[in-house]
Formats: sequence, C-alpha cells, structure tokens
Amino acid sequence: MKLKLAVLFGGKSTEHEISIISAIQAIGYMNREKYDIIPVYISKDNDFYVGDDVDKIEEYTHMNDLIKKSTKVIWVKDGNKVNLVRYPMKKFGNNVITSVDIAFPIVHGTNVEDGVLTGFLQTLGLPVVGCDVLSSAVGMNKYVMKTVLKDNGISVLDCKVYTWTDNEKQDELIANIESNFKYPVIIKPINLGSSIGISKAGSREELVESLELAFEFSKKILVEPAIVKLKEINCSVLGDSDEAEASECEEPINSDEILSFEDKYIGGNGAKGAKTGGAKASGSKGMASLKRKIPAEITDDQRTFIRKMAVDAFKCLGCSGVSRIDFMLDEETGKIYLNEINTIPGSLAFYLWEPLGKKYSQLLDDMIDIAIKQDRESHKIVFSFETNVLEGVHLGGGSKGSKM
Repeated sequence: MKLKLAVLFGGKSTEHEISIISAIQAIGYMNREKYDIIPVYISKDNDFYVGDDVDKIEEYTHMNDLIKKSTKVIWVKDGNKVNLVRYPMKKFGNNVITSVDIAFPIVHGTNVEDGVLTGFLQTLGLPVVGCDVLSSAVGMNKYVMKTVLKDNGISVLDCKVYTWTDNEKQDELIANIESNFKYPVIIKPINLGSSIGISKAGSREELVESLELAFEFSKKILVEPAIVKLKEINCSVLGDSDEAEASECEEPINSDEILSFEDKYIGGNGAKGAKTGGAKASGSKGMASLKRKIPAEITDDQRTFIRKMAVDAFKCLGCSGVSRIDFMLDEETGKIYLNEINTIPGSLAFYLWEPLGKKYSQLLDDMIDIAIKQDRESHKIVFSFETNVLEGVHLGGGSKGSKM
C-alpha cells in the first residue's frame, strides 16, 4: 500500500517563492510507485490549499488565480487518522479530501522552517520528515546556533546581537559595534536565510546602510567580523542524531563578495520550464542553478575536516533528515569556521549527493525512511500516565485567588 505523503510548501515567509521551487522540484523526483503524493500549498496568509494545479510551477505566476481554483483545507485529527478537510465545509456530501500518513515540509524561512510548522504537524500525531521543533528553531536563530556550537567545541566567529531598541539610539549602537569589531563587518538578520538582508560594511557610512537593511527584515540582527580573504565551502549531512553521513563539498561561485539571493536562485536560470507529474523539474533548479565547483578546490585534509565538522554540528543540534552546513575558510590564516546550518536547504542539497552516487530519488526515500524510524521510536516513549493528582483538588473563590 502506498504511503499518503503530504508535501507542504510556501508559507508566510520572505522565502515563499524559493520554497515553491524546491518543493515542486522534489515532487518531480519522488517515487510514485511508493507514495501517493499530496502537494499542499501554504499561502502567504498561512492558509492550506490542494488541487490539480498546485504542483505546477507555471501556475504560480498568477497566485491569486491559482488559489481561486484550488480547494482550501484544514487539518483534522480523527482518531488515528489525520485528514485534509474542505473548508468551508459543504452542507451535504463528504468534505474529507484525503487522509495523510506522513508530512514532508519543504519550506524555507521564518514562520515555517523555524519549527512552527513542524510543531503544528506533530500535534496532529503525524510523522514529519526533517528536523524536530527544537533543532529547527535553534538552526534558524543564528546567535543561538553559534552559542550551542561554540559550547561544544565547534569553531564559529564571535558575534554580537542588537535589537530594534538598540537602533533607536543609533550613534550608541554604532559606537558599540566599532568598539567590538574592526571593519569590515557582516550584518545579517538573526533568523533569515537565502542571503536576505545580509551585507558587508567597510566603513561607518556603509554600516548605517547595512543596519537599515537588516532591521527591515528582523527585530534582531547579528554583527560579526568579515573574513577578508574568504572561500565559502558547503557540505550536506543526511541522517539523525544517532547516525549521519556527509556529502561531497562544494565551493559556490558568487558574483559579489557575499553570495546574494540572486546568485543563489535567479542567476541564469529562473523558474521557467519546470515539469511535474513524474517528470523531472529540469528548468527550475533553485539552489541547483547556482554556479559552483564540485568538488570544492580544497585539500584532502580540509575536506576531511569540514565533512567531520558538518556531521558533528548536525548531531550536536539534534538534526534529522538532510541539512546543508555552510563553512568559511580564511585563506590568510587557514582557519575554518562554521557559518550557518540550513535545516531545509534549497533543492534539499541533492546536487551534493549525486557525486557520491546517491540519486535525488534515493535521497528523498532516505529522508522519509528516517522520519518513519523516528516516529516508530517515539511510540516507545512515555508521554502520559495514569495519575490521581486531580482527586481531591478543590478550587475555591472563583477564577481569582484560587488555591489548591
């Protein structure tokens, strides 16, 4: 019997469109003999939609029209089943669109990738592919991630966090930054990906512009020193906290000093020509369209070091499924720093596994198998037990001043 696999994408995020590309691309590689695939589009208002066209990339050039001809649904737990139910419900007839066995979120950014969506799905009792709530949240918050990794002996750059409140006294904020760091510095929103809101400042004038940009996207920002002679290296990890393996390493080639949103998702490719319905999404490659060197031009020792650090960080954060971990190599000192983790990477980083002989369809199967394994293990854990703690409890005095 086929697994009913709900693939969720979109959401209230600045990376909404990138999620659509990643998910529709992945759907094109999923094994339809093993899975009954249910594409679930999450609008920018966080409503859920299903329909015949939600897995067709060309339909998203007119999102409002797509929504009008799709069916809005809600998630309903019915005993041991989880159903997608038409909403608003019809007075007569069956409102259940389908049941769901397992959820596969392919989402990016705040409100979705940060554990919010995973937590919602887990309250329904669904197995969920990918990281759990905690590892998703920690991975999204760059400062918390750095703190946890640093405590566990993994090399990261020093940094400081600043808030909207700090920016109300910008002269003091700038003075504080300059007292802690030498120019150039990197300024980034604390909880975004896809290089959104990130910039480099080499002077006070540039710092003011960078602060304005970063605070457009987040209430908190991160400031850290910029590596002048930088080589970026990325590595993917597949597995869970028990067992994990590293992919090949890549070296992205960017058109500027910082790998931009355009470098990652737009340069030379775009979202035209994607095919679905069992065919490969060849025209819309997401992160796969990025110019890169695979394998990266690094020494064997550096490759071994980065791959081990990637697995160590993945396990340290309690991740699951597939993640991409980005590193910075300081070519002046030879030091390697972990920059950030992408708990649901663009294109699911499939292009980093192909050089090792793992096809995209197999990568997706592996991720689903890991989720099923973790769900099976979770049933061995006691979450509730019989107790008489409520017997004999009397609450008096109304809602105010009640005492036990």
